[in-house]
Amino acid sequence: MTIRVLVAEDQSAVRAGLVLILGSAQDVEVVGEAADGEEAVRLARELRPDLVLMDVQMPRLDGVSATRQVVAEGLADVLVLTTFDLDEYVFGALRAGASGFLLKNTEAADLIEAVRTVARGEGLIAPTVTRRLIREFAGASSARGTRGHAPEALDTLTRREREVLGCLGEGMPNAEIAVRLSMAEATVKTHVSRLLGKLGLRSRVQAAVLAQELEL
Repeated sequence: MTIRVLVAEDQSAVRAGLVLILGSAQDVEVVGEAADGEEAVRLARELRPDLVLMDVQMPRLDGVSATRQVVAEGLADVLVLTTFDLDEYVFGALRAGASGFLLKNTEAADLIEAVRTVARGEGLIAPTVTRRLIREFAGASSARGTRGHAPEALDTLTRREREVLGCLGEGMPNAEIAVRLSMAEATVKTHVSRLLGKLGLRSRVQAAVLAQELEL
């Protein structure tokens, strides 16, 4: 299966590098390039890629707003390009429903694997990146006074769903969750999908942050 990717990055040199790297993978096809957020949304509507690789800082329409539109319309999953000194942007992308976050200085092999991971529906990328981001988000959210205000929907989760939610909070992919909880990977996917629906969340990353905030 070929993963169809739209690359949204306003710096032409960086965009060209991303396209070159992704094009080197046999299972990845770059179907379009966007130089700003508005173009990213327009091309996502036209091309219906599997994934949009989205920079957060772009002209006309920033990556957070573009991510919100792409996710809200169900056009594609979004993998956000970020740096650790842009927490507010990243937090906005998280709330907008981004499926994953990738550091701009990541190695080529890690970029390709991140695209594959998000395309599989995993959402959480490299554990070292994901867990640090989750801690940053949880801390920021706590500072805003949200800790301790668990959504009422949390009570509707089954015991297994709560266990899976806890694993997501540790930044674990489905395969690791399956091993820890002694269940099939397909069953894990089902539990993840159900708990996201019950909690009104758009992505696994949002679920992971919630698990961290609630210390599950």
